[in-house]
Amino acid sequence: MKKNIAIAIHGGAGQDSPYIREHVNDYKKGLKEAIEHGHKLLSKGAKAIDVVEATVRILEDNPFFNAGRGSALNREGEVEMDAAIMDGKLLMAGAVSMVRNVKNPIELARTVMHYTKHVHIAGEGALKLAKIRNLELQPNEYFITDHQRDLLLEETTPTGHGTVGCVAMDEFGHLAAATSTGGLTGSLPGRVGDSCLVGAGCYANELSASSCTGEGELIITSVIAHKVAMLMELKNMRVQEACDYVIRNMENPIPGDVGIISVDNKGRIAFSFNCQRMHRASIDTSGKMVVEVYNV
Repeated sequence: MKKNIAIAIHGGAGQDSPYIREHVNDYKKGLKEAIEHGHKLLSKGAKAIDVVEATVRILEDNPFFNAGRGSALNREGEVEMDAAIMDGKLLMAGAVSMVRNVKNPIELARTVMHYTKHVHIAGEGALKLAKIRNLELQPNEYFITDHQRDLLLEETTPTGHGTVGCVAMDEFGHLAAATSTGGLTGSLPGRVGDSCLVGAGCYANELSASSCTGEGELIITSVIAHKVAMLMELKNMRVQEACDYVIRNMENPIPGDVGIISVDNKGRIAFSFNCQRMHRASIDTSGKMVVEVYNV
């Protein structure tokens, strides 16, 4: 008997580039691998919160995406990573920022959620927690790719909108969301983006689960992920309508590149972005798979 499950992922949104066009098949391959893994877990009865963590881990391990291995470099050529995860049924969340050396920041965010009384831990405190819980660590060189070195040399101002995220509904109708990022190329050391901020780049409740990507400062000030949930609750909007209202509202447009993936408690999946591309994939309740980078 087919289970009523749904999952969606993203791998960043923003402007197109020669590098993306050259490697579009590599991006699609990575998205397909991650979405198939997550859906397989759901089909075996895994909880949504476990699935979003496991799926984001795969994206963090893929050097083509700006999260974990392949993270952006700040102005000093260093990697500082952010991540957050949220259980919509329990309204519990965990988040980390300015993380170094932790192979999978999303696993550390989940650790904050389950093994501490806190929601958000940053910097050296986050690394200490990772060591206490025996999470896998890697040297600085593991996270740095030639592509990210090239981007740092090319840019004079902070740029790059790479993030990964996953939202899922399990067979019980429970929702969860997870988001992870390597940040902005050339940013000031200590800069914290939206991905680790609950309600901005990551949010889940009993109505919807959302993960955002794009220009983090705009996602933070617009509180995008939470705004989608509130439009559904207070305005009775459907998930796609709410996402489009927030991301593509022509009456009050967001002055930059942003995107979102969402799923509601009926398993309806929504994608919305206002820029040239958003790496994304989904498998809906019918089992139909979508893997795309550009508008279709």
